[in-house]
Amino acid sequence: MVSKIPSVKLSDGREMPMIGLGTYARSADPGQFRQAVEWGIEAGYRHIDTAAFYDNEEEVGEGINNKIKDGTVTRDQLFVTTKVWNDRHAEEEVVLSLKESLARFKLDYVDLYLVHWPFSTKNKNEEADIDYLETWRGMERTVKLGLAKSIGVSNFNEEQLDRLLKNSTIKPVLNQFEVNPTLTQHKLVEFCKQKSVLPVAYTPLGLISEARPEFIGKDVIKTDPKLIALAEKYGKTRAQIALRYLVQRGIAVIPKSFTKSRIAENLNIFDFQLTDSEMSLVDSFNINHRCVPAAAFKGLKNYPFKDE
Repeated sequence: MVSKIPSVKLSDGREMPMIGLGTYARSADPGQFRQAVEWGIEAGYRHIDTAAFYDNEEEVGEGINNKIKDGTVTRDQLFVTTKVWNDRHAEEEVVLSLKESLARFKLDYVDLYLVHWPFSTKNKNEEADIDYLETWRGMERTVKLGLAKSIGVSNFNEEQLDRLLKNSTIKPVLNQFEVNPTLTQHKLVEFCKQKSVLPVAYTPLGLISEARPEFIGKDVIKTDPKLIALAEKYGKTRAQIALRYLVQRGIAVIPKSFTKSRIAENLNIFDFQLTDSEMSLVDSFNINHRCVPAAAFKGLKNYPFKDE
């Protein structure tokens, strides 16, 4: 039995669950995304996060529609998020891209539409000179057309977010970016909160879960006895401790998993509370390490991590 998932009120008055199911994978078996979404909804997830770039909207839509058809949920009980990719940043293209996403989902609207990155591209990683303020005008049109209920951004730094807030009619309700115990991002998180923009963490487990060869040697958090002892104290996993840490900081989280038991496990973080000293302990694992540096885009004008 999972705990009730709290929601957070966005700046436009709509509510979003504090935890969502992430669906990105570098490679996938046929049906993997549909199955994960179905397991997620059965476990209690009501927020499903995907993107045009993930190339899985059709399967994600199948999972959603199967669970609506069998009576597990109604459409209005779900919060569905997708994102516009960098090669569709022209104002007209933003609207067209969402219409294409909706056709793949077989849905009439999304609850949240995000600008995936602040830079624009053509032909893979080649720069397209489209200002994200133009992209945002397209995002605002998706709301006016009823295609998206709320709009926001992903991977925007402070300067980019501030500029967007000063030049928008409909304000972004959230900024989705990498936050976890090995990349704590306190400055950006606090900036977002000051501006009434909800911080949302992708890759929320950081080096606890990442098993890529290039991270070996940096992933000492996996075997740290203090973190293991903390997890044992609460009868939780290290992943659950990491997710709880973020939620207690007022950050919504979108962990991904394609394993049924872990999908349910990641949801079960609302029946315990970390103390201030335990929060500080998790905080101490910060090494400002990005699991998602988007290095292929480093040379682009609006690459958001230049100052690092």
